[in-house]
Amino acid sequence: MQKRLIKVHPSDNVAVALVNLKSGDVISFENQDIHVVSDVKAKHKIALETFQKGASIMMYGVLVGKANSVIEKGDVLTIENVKHQSAKVSHKTDTIGWTKPNVERWKDKTFMGYHREDGQVGTANTWLFFPLVFCENKNIEKLRDIFERELLTKKVNSHQMLLRSLINDNDNTEEEQLETTKVFENIDVKFITHPGGCGGIRQDSESLARLLAGYVKNPNVAGATVLSLGCQNLQIDIFNKALEAISPDNKKPVLMYEQQQMGTVDEMLSAIIKSSYVAIKEANKIERTPAPLSKLKVGLECGGSDGFSGISANPTLGYTSDMLVALGGTAILAEFPELCGVEQELVNRCETESAANRFLDLMQAFEKSVVDAGSGFDMNPSPGNIKDGLITDAMKSAGAAKKGGTSPVVDVLDYGEYVTKPGLNLLCTPGNDVESTTAMVGSGANIVLFTTGLGTPTGNPITPVIKVSSNSELAQKMSDIIDVDTGPVIKGEKSIEEMAETMLSYIVEVASGRTESKASLLNQNDFIPWKRGVSL
Repeated sequence: MQKRLIKVHPSDNVAVALVNLKSGDVISFENQDIHVVSDVKAKHKIALETFQKGASIMMYGVLVGKANSVIEKGDVLTIENVKHQSAKVSHKTDTIGWTKPNVERWKDKTFMGYHREDGQVGTANTWLFFPLVFCENKNIEKLRDIFERELLTKKVNSHQMLLRSLINDNDNTEEEQLETTKVFENIDVKFITHPGGCGGIRQDSESLARLLAGYVKNPNVAGATVLSLGCQNLQIDIFNKALEAISPDNKKPVLMYEQQQMGTVDEMLSAIIKSSYVAIKEANKIERTPAPLSKLKVGLECGGSDGFSGISANPTLGYTSDMLVALGGTAILAEFPELCGVEQELVNRCETESAANRFLDLMQAFEKSVVDAGSGFDMNPSPGNIKDGLITDAMKSAGAAKKGGTSPVVDVLDYGEYVTKPGLNLLCTPGNDVESTTAMVGSGANIVLFTTGLGTPTGNPITPVIKVSSNSELAQKMSDIIDVDTGPVIKGEKSIEEMAETMLSYIVEVASGRTESKASLLNQNDFIPWKRGVSL
C-alpha cells in the first residue's frame, strides 16, 4: 500500500502529501495521528505541528520559510500562510565528510565515445555552424536548410501531412513517407543562432565569445564554421582570443568567414559550402571507441519542477552524480538562484577555502544585482512550481540542490568558464532552464540530465539531454519527451539507489549512441546565452 505522507528529513516539521488528502482524513504518521484540516493536493506540504505567526518552516533539514499566520497542525501550506525565508551564511564553518557509493560493478564499464586530441571524449560527433552576431542568423538558417536537405533526408512530418490533407480537402494523412537516411554515418551537422554579438555593452560580447569558444572546445564538437559580419562588437579577434584562452592547443578545424570581406551572399555561401563539406567529410572519419566512465561530464538541470522533484528525480540525479564522481567523472551543478538556502551545506562541502569564498561571492553578487533591479531570489518559483507545491524559493532550492548529491565541491566556476577538475563543480548561471543548460554545455558537459515534474521539451544542439520525470503520470502523459521515469520512488516500488543504477545504465546507452534521447529525436536544439543581468 502506498504511503500517504513522507517526511524528507528527521528535523522537518512539514510532510509532503504523496496522494490527494481530504479534509477530515486521519492519518497515522510517525506515532501520531494527523487530522487533515483542509484538502491537500498531492505534492503539497502539510503541517506536522501548529505554527504560530513567524515560526520557522523546516524541510530537507533547512529553513525554507516562515509562517505568515497561525497554521494548524494538519493544514496545508500555501503562498498565503507561508513566506520565503532562508538561512544566511557568511563563511566555511565545517568540513563535511563523504562516504562514496559502492561502484565496484561499474569500475570496468565503458562507453563508446569520440576521442579528442586534448584527452576529452565526446558522446556525439558534431560539426557546428554559428554566427558571431545576430546579423548572420539569416545566413546560418540558409545553410541549415541547404545542409539538412542534402545530408539528411527526413520523413515527412506528420503535422505537415495533416496540413497537406486540409489544403487538399481530404482525410488522407497516410501518404507514403520517405525513410530517414544520412549521407554521413559518424557526423551530425548542427546550427546555432542567437540575438547577441552587437549592441548592449561590450562585456556582453566578451561573455558570448567565451560561451561560443566553450562550445568549440566541448568534446562533442569535431569542428566549426563561424560567420562574422565584420563591424560588430564581437570581432573575430575577440572570439579567437577567447578560444585560445580556453583551449591554447586547439587542434579542431575552425572555418571563419567575414561577409563584409567576401562580397555577395551568393559568393560567401558558395565558399562556405565547399570548405565546410570537405571538413565535415574528414570529421566523418572519426569513429566511436571505448572510453572509461571517468570521461563523462554530466550537467545537472531541473525545469518545470513540482513537489515531487526534490524527493524522487533530483535525489536520483544526486546519487547518479555521486556514482560518477566516485568513478572519476565530472558533474556540474548550476542555477545559483535555486541554491538559495542551502549555501551553508555547499560551502562546507567545498574542498578549499578559496572555492567556498568564491561561491559566496558569486551568490551574493548575483543576489545583489537582482535586488538592485527591484526583484529578489524569492521571485524565482514560477506559477507552475507554486501550483504543484513549491511555494517558496528556499523550498524549491532545497529540493533542486539534491541533484548535486553529497560529494565534495572541487571547484566553483563563473559563467563561461570551462570545467578542468573531475568531481562536482558549481557553475554560476540563472535558473532559467535553457540559459542554464546552454551554459553547462559551454563549460564542457557532454551529457545533460534534466529533471521535470510538469514537463518541458528542452534540448541542446550538441549535447544529448536526458529528460527525467518526477512522477509516472507525467511520463505517461508526455511519453514523447521523457526518457527515464522516477515515479516508482514515489510509489515505494524502487529506492533512490536502484533508480540511480537504472539512470547510469541509460546514460551509458545514450553516451554510446545506441539510444537517442527524446530531445534529440525531437530535434530540440535550444540555445540561449545569458545576457548578464536579471534572469532568475
